[in-house]
Amino acid sequence: MTTVVYADFEDLKYQELLIILLKNQPELSAILFDYAPQEKINLEAFMNKNYAVNVSVEQFSILTGRSLSAFKRDFKTIFGETPSRWLTRKRLEEVHLLIFQQNKKPNQIYLDLGFGSLSHFSVAFKKEFGTAPTKLQEK
Repeated sequence: MTTVVYADFEDLKYQELLIILLKNQPELSAILFDYAPQEKINLEAFMNKNYAVNVSVEQFSILTGRSLSAFKRDFKTIFGETPSRWLTRKRLEEVHLLIFQQNKKPNQIYLDLGFGSLSHFSVAFKKEFGTAPTKLQEK
């Protein structure tokens, strides 16, 4: 209870300080607040650079300055498939290379490539390549 009251009081004091600052120096509003519309960033470059980050499609839409529907529409136009399908495929291609060419173990790399759990990774890998990732490593 005390923590909540303290947090509320702290927020109130920050607001009060901001009002005092803006009344005394209105020109600070241009520094403190950005009223410009958020710009869309290059979706293709961003996704190719950040596909291994384990965030949701909704979070990717925010990070690229788009609504979820605009993100999905733009994504389909650029990549020719849904964001979820592309992310899974792209991550699995990278995993395949790491296992096959660098002899990495699946349990060492699945988190680094955006998979939330080893079981999710294994199921997705088997669905994409027709074999378990551990079987690929044995070859």
